[in-house]
Amino acid sequence: MTGPTDEELMERFANGEDSAFEPLFERHARHVHGFLMRMVRDPRLADDLVQTTFLSVVRARGRYEPGTRFSPWLLTIAGNAGRDFLRRKRHVEGLTPTGELGDAAQVSPAQGDPGLRNRLEAAFATLPVDQREAVVLAKVEGWSFEEISRALGITSTAARLRAHRGYEKLRALLSDLEEA
Repeated sequence: MTGPTDEELMERFANGEDSAFEPLFERHARHVHGFLMRMVRDPRLADDLVQTTFLSVVRARGRYEPGTRFSPWLLTIAGNAGRDFLRRKRHVEGLTPTGELGDAAQVSPAQGDPGLRNRLEAAFATLPVDQREAVVLAKVEGWSFEEISRALGITSTAARLRAHRGYEKLRALLSDLEEA
């Protein structure tokens, strides 16, 4: 990457250089949208939550600590926005604790087999929100369990356990695929 790092841009933005925000938004908006889509599985809602996330970055810029890795910090804010929405929606609509929001799951498995894709999306959608989030952060985003624990405010053991339970549930739901 040429030019300043994300961390340098965020430090400049935190110190009042407003022009440093735009490159951060351009670099990360699509990634944040993908992350939020995996959480809420609704493109319009993910768009709104991206805006909420970056508005929160603007509001929290004075609390950004120099030296903090920007991407995990940003995805923590995005995850909080997604979880807050899901909690409100569950409260308002009386959703189940599994976090199921309908049938529009948006996981990105292999493009070649639509049937397989639908099975994977359906299986992923059955995961409780906390397990789905841990699986996405670990396997899709490539975060360590220590990073997940800091982002979610849980122990690394709890992060590992959530992800492991999610993997086990997915494995059970998709066990016939392994046999084929």
